[in-house]
Amino acid sequence: MSTPSEKRLNKFISESGYCSRREADRLIEQNRVTINGKVPELGTKVLENDLVKVDGKAIHAIPDNKSDRIYIAYNKPIGIICNTDTAIKDNIIDAIHHKERIFPIGRIDKPSEGLIFLTNDGDIVNKILRAENAHDKEYLVTVDKPITDDFLKKMASGVPILGTITEPCKVKEKSATVFSIILTQGLNRQIRRMCDYLGYDVVKLKRTRIMNVELGNLRPGEWRNLTKGEMDKINQAVSNSKKTASKSTKKHPKAQNWTKREYREIQEQRKKGINKPVK
Repeated sequence: MSTPSEKRLNKFISESGYCSRREADRLIEQNRVTINGKVPELGTKVLENDLVKVDGKAIHAIPDNKSDRIYIAYNKPIGIICNTDTAIKDNIIDAIHHKERIFPIGRIDKPSEGLIFLTNDGDIVNKILRAENAHDKEYLVTVDKPITDDFLKKMASGVPILGTITEPCKVKEKSATVFSIILTQGLNRQIRRMCDYLGYDVVKLKRTRIMNVELGNLRPGEWRNLTKGEMDKINQAVSNSKKTASKSTKKHPKAQNWTKREYREIQEQRKKGINKPVK
């Protein structure tokens, strides 16, 4: 059991504002982190007077009141990549050009646009992202042909993608080819894959809301600080959130990146009693 004066290394790094806890684990595994000049192992505890460095740069503990934390809302344009590696072209860090080191909470794929949070508070990231915490994300989607009632019903009830069935969600028609969808999941390219399975191509995809925060009048490429009122509601919403997956969640294997064709082949194999996965 940890004492009040010690913390797990990944938590210490994420709370410092350097990166998320998952990214901190990656840095530790790559031997890019040192404690008092020595390379530690995953799970190592940081004591009060320890000197922690990442790539030779000292990492400092967070103030108890989190007074130096940054929380911003950004309207990610099409073409920007939600990657913090500035060696990669069109990365989100260079696009925002914030004076402090920040990182995105989640991602929006390159061809899509809309609302995304960025912060230097690594402790809040998993609380918002963890699917089992069920925090809403709303999208406006334009597809390539007229929407049918059958399409809306199937999108709302669940679609087989990535080796699983998507959770039930709220879907509402906005016009002949536009609908809104509210998700609590965050599967890879989820909406595009769901539409593809049902025979539709996504022409435009925009995230318009995360939890209680609306995209509003932010133009593509613009960002603003989240207000105190917005952060109060977010902190209240995540106050009982789990920061890591539950034991029951961890028992399930990671979803495979199956295409629509591969999924159909898997279904046929299962009917024949064959469980070998598609290569």
